[in-house]
Amino acid sequence: VQVEAGKVHAGLYARGHLSVLPAQRSIFARWDAPDHFLQVRVNSCFVGQVAQEVMGQDAERLELLPEFQQCDRNLEAITLSLLAELEQKNLGRALYVESLTNLLAVHLLRQYAAVKPRLKIHRGGLSKRQLVAVLEYIDSALEQPIKLADLASLSGMSQYHFSHQFKQSLGIAPYQYLLQQRIERAKQLLKQTDQPISEIALSCGFNSHSHLTQQFRKLTGLTPRAYRMG
Repeated sequence: VQVEAGKVHAGLYARGHLSVLPAQRSIFARWDAPDHFLQVRVNSCFVGQVAQEVMGQDAERLELLPEFQQCDRNLEAITLSLLAELEQKNLGRALYVESLTNLLAVHLLRQYAAVKPRLKIHRGGLSKRQLVAVLEYIDSALEQPIKLADLASLSGMSQYHFSHQFKQSLGIAPYQYLLQQRIERAKQLLKQTDQPISEIALSCGFNSHSHLTQQFRKLTGLTPRAYRMG
């Protein structure tokens, strides 16, 4: 049973069912048996910012509609991906988490806003100047936390549009490119220096030896040690 704004909703929730509750709205819910569920809270100011940047919509007039016992496979996939990343406590994948949160906000706006906003469409990828600026920045800051907002600001567009334009230009998402470059830098240091692998990990933007090993094996099929010895 769920009570929201004086309306009572009753039904059996199954795996994949979800509810959407806008900010500043109260809710009462009751479970008849123990259960597990995922609760995701999205800052209303962040959603408003995305609405302005991506869709040119006035944040003050933004209204999301409450939903009860809905099936939304896209929203489910986004939230489960966020959960998986956060559970890993993988600081090196912050760029991926930022991409997911922007995608989440855009999806909420497109599917659950009272007035469906029109998404501004940008085609053709980044310009040569924009792409060079972004790639040079990434190459110069591999050992540092790189934020999606920093990359987007170099191209003068929203984080959501930057992610799409970047993928159009290179065929992969920004977080995938960043990971590839960090692995390539690690390869160079493993072959050309005698630095301990733990130091190489930190100098390439990984938060630990084990983090580097995990990502290195995924992309190359080898551990850093095996690669150095080969």
